[in-house]
Amino acid sequence: MSNMALAALPGPFTAGKLPLSRKAKAAIIVQFLLNEDSDVPLAALPDELQEELTLLLGNMRYIDRETLNQVINEFADELESVGLSFPGDMAGALTALDGRINPRTASRLRKEAGVRQTGDPWDRINALPPERLEQLVLSESTEVAAVMMSKIDVGKAALVLGKLPGDKARRISYAVSMTTGVTPDAVDRIGLSLAAQIDQEPEKAFVKRPDERLGAILNYSNAAIRDELLQQLEQEDEEFASAVRKAIFTFANIPERLNAIDVPKISRDVPPDVLATAIAAAETPEDQATADFLLSNMSKRLAESIREEASGKGTVKPKVGEKAMNAVVSAIRDLVGVGEIELLDPDSDE
Repeated sequence: MSNMALAALPGPFTAGKLPLSRKAKAAIIVQFLLNEDSDVPLAALPDELQEELTLLLGNMRYIDRETLNQVINEFADELESVGLSFPGDMAGALTALDGRINPRTASRLRKEAGVRQTGDPWDRINALPPERLEQLVLSESTEVAAVMMSKIDVGKAALVLGKLPGDKARRISYAVSMTTGVTPDAVDRIGLSLAAQIDQEPEKAFVKRPDERLGAILNYSNAAIRDELLQQLEQEDEEFASAVRKAIFTFANIPERLNAIDVPKISRDVPPDVLATAIAAAETPEDQATADFLLSNMSKRLAESIREEASGKGTVKPKVGEKAMNAVVSAIRDLVGVGEIELLDPDSDE
């Protein structure tokens, strides 16, 4: 640097010449940590503090080594004297207690204090199921929907687009091409607005849909009772009955819902005696098709052993057979629950 440039710089801040404010000292510590390539999570600060810190760093030039050492020593002394730190505000407290207090209590406190959910609102929006995203898209303008479709995961966006009416889908698709000039600030405001709508929704007592809950109940019901209830339900509400049928997953549904390559995992988790009982109890064409599907997709040696054991069981009592079949279904559901396998969509064209 030239002598002229050095002469143009203001003199250094020194402890003796000019007392430093706490904010200036904080800026010095931040600059020191940045020079040391430390990871300083400044993005966690409120926007106004980030702005004030940036202005401070922009206005300060340099300090002498003595002042730097004094500021660092003072900072270290304060850290050592701190016994316990608290969030400092309701937003921080709710974030710290997230998952540890009742969700209903957290939601009520958040609304009463006027505190919005922290973090990127688009992460929360993207975590919504396709059905809820579809509702959001249909309730918003084409332009807002186009921004939303551009921000969520591509696969999820494709699912939502496929559920929309043709005309609405075309308008949104065209509007996506017009989002080039949308500013990050506008995208953030849209995300906050959508997240606020989610926060305004009353909390639901049940996480799963009614058809899913009834389907889970009927999964373990007697087959005769299940069929009778479904027939009666179809007379009352055909659409709901159809949704319940899709939610039901029984022994007879295995060939259309289970990938053939996952059958060895099922035979691994279900005891051979239980599997043989389920095979022996298969009397209806649908259950026999499931038995054939399972036997043809497991190892040849195991299949022969299961067939031999099943044939030796003779006539299996209905209750015993249903219990064994339910055990096979439960094993499949457990594997789905831990993410080891995925059930196929019966309505998929693939």
